[in-house]
Amino acid sequence: MVTVPDTKTTGAAAPNAAKIFTARTSLGAQLLRRKPIGQLTEEAGGSQGGPKLVRSFGVLQLTMISVGATLGTGILVILGESVPLAGPAIWISFVIAGVAALLSAVSYAEMAGLVPVSGSSYSYAYATMGEGVAWICGWCLVLEYAVSVAAVAVGAGQYVNETLAAFGQSLPEALSQPPGDGGVVNVPAVVIVVLAMLLLVRGAKESAWINTAIVVVKVGILLFFCAVAFTAFNGGHFEPLMPMGAAGVSAAASRVFFSYIGFDAASTAGEEARNPKRDLPRAIMLSMLIVTSIYVLVAVAAIGARPWGWFDGTEAALVQILEETTQQPWIALVFAVGAVLAIASIVLTVLYGQTRILLSMSRDGLVPSVFGRVSQRTGTPVAGTLIVGIAVAITAGLVPLGALADATSIGTLFAFALVNLAVIHLRRNRPELPRTFRVPLYPLTPVLGTLMCAYLMANLGADTWLVFGAWMLVGAALYFGYGRRNSRVAALGEDDYRDLINRASSPERVKAETP
Repeated sequence: MVTVPDTKTTGAAAPNAAKIFTARTSLGAQLLRRKPIGQLTEEAGGSQGGPKLVRSFGVLQLTMISVGATLGTGILVILGESVPLAGPAIWISFVIAGVAALLSAVSYAEMAGLVPVSGSSYSYAYATMGEGVAWICGWCLVLEYAVSVAAVAVGAGQYVNETLAAFGQSLPEALSQPPGDGGVVNVPAVVIVVLAMLLLVRGAKESAWINTAIVVVKVGILLFFCAVAFTAFNGGHFEPLMPMGAAGVSAAASRVFFSYIGFDAASTAGEEARNPKRDLPRAIMLSMLIVTSIYVLVAVAAIGARPWGWFDGTEAALVQILEETTQQPWIALVFAVGAVLAIASIVLTVLYGQTRILLSMSRDGLVPSVFGRVSQRTGTPVAGTLIVGIAVAITAGLVPLGALADATSIGTLFAFALVNLAVIHLRRNRPELPRTFRVPLYPLTPVLGTLMCAYLMANLGADTWLVFGAWMLVGAALYFGYGRRNSRVAALGEDDYRDLINRASSPERVKAETP
């Protein structure tokens, strides 16, 4: 077996190997170098030595990680910003975004069964399209996960104030809003991120059970909202259905796609699942069904209770609907407390996913090794979790929601498109690999998934594209400044690399990977 050398631990031999590679191989060749699936799974199993992540998750915990990272974001945080774009047709925007997410979700399900490791779509891209595309995907995932955590946490200030209002109190705007929205720092957002960070440091199993409990509460309060809102339902609020036209519905769909970010969080738990090849695809598909159904139901209930113009500029819209409908402040209080817990659940699970993505990238030498250090005591990447948590807390406290939400969506859509392409690539080039889940209606489904992602990206504003372009330039600078010189796959000589690829493609290896 050819083992990818660890450039962080092999002493003087590693730099020499890197120099030999640099002298013989062009940048283009390095960008196309793939990391075989077998190598990814071996490293996930701890064959390289050192502490490894603990396998403790079943299908329930994996599903709850996915639901916890997804459910609530668009409904609880950005409903007031998306309804003015689509009008009463906001529920159609949720359906469009849900279809786009579902098309990518089935591709994620197939890839999660094939590559059950912590890297999610980053690892899928590395195994299929090479280091260059993998780096781009990984950098997009940093944008998706870290920035979405900050974006969701920003909304916490609104619901904390709604909770305090029941007692005649409120946080001063300087401490509940970021600078761009008239404040100084969003303290509730910072506090929620820090608490999630400390819980993740303690242990993944404990975090998963707490998340499961919070998800049950979250689903309960959203269903409770629907029950109350339907008592004030007015069908006239849906006329005209599309006051801003189809373009408005599409624009809202691109924005509320942010609400579906998170279903892929289950795929980042590939190394902590007891039976990842079986349970990851099930968890991803089940979570998408739960989330989409609840989103559409809540959107219809909210528009039925209030005309679409009422949502413009409204913060914590669902709480206000409950309070105005029931005239009972305690009901709004209960919902606001549940909403804060729901936001905390999203922050917890998405922050979890971010640390696991960086762990995989560190294992490959593309980011500093500190992100890949797993604690012997807790079985978690403690140092990486602390670094990410502090960076996200600062972002959540200082950056407004709107800019964060759109930037997150474009990074996510790009990563999702790559996963669809990875399915097509492996079906064409490695049809013999055992698959515990297969994308239905192949190749139509992944092709449509790619096109749908491209369509939603095209509907995002020019400012968002400029932010995305700047983010990619920063990523390119980091790759050339660090990743290119420290890549473990790049440290292999040409003969060793070819031997690694040939061994990974051998019939014996494929048979060994059969579940």
